Amino acid sequence: MNKKIKTEAVDHLFDAILSLQNKEECYAFFEDLCTVNELLSLSQRFEVAAMLKEGKTYLDIAEKTGASTATISRVNRSLNYGNDGYELVFSRMAEASEPDSEQ
Repeated sequence: MNKKIKTEAVDHLFDAILSLQNKEECYAFFEDLCTVNELLSLSQRFEVAAMLKEGKTYLDIAEKTGASTATISRVNRSLNYGNDGYELVFSRMAEASEPDSEQ
């Protein structure tokens, strides 16, 4: 874990995020917290990560998301050498979408 980001303030932010109970609450909180461009950038990176995981090419990803090759490369580096945060979320999302998953 990156010790540069592990601060009391970041812990407090994550506690706030974990308190959200549905998408509408997420929209309300993140629209207050982030600028439109910041939120769109975060969502773009997440889409890039999903497409990289699916094996899409940089060209396909750039065309579909509008992300630069530099952004795609950064996300790819996180997928390959990061803290497995993307993988954790992708696996949980896959589990939650399974028809026989217990909720």
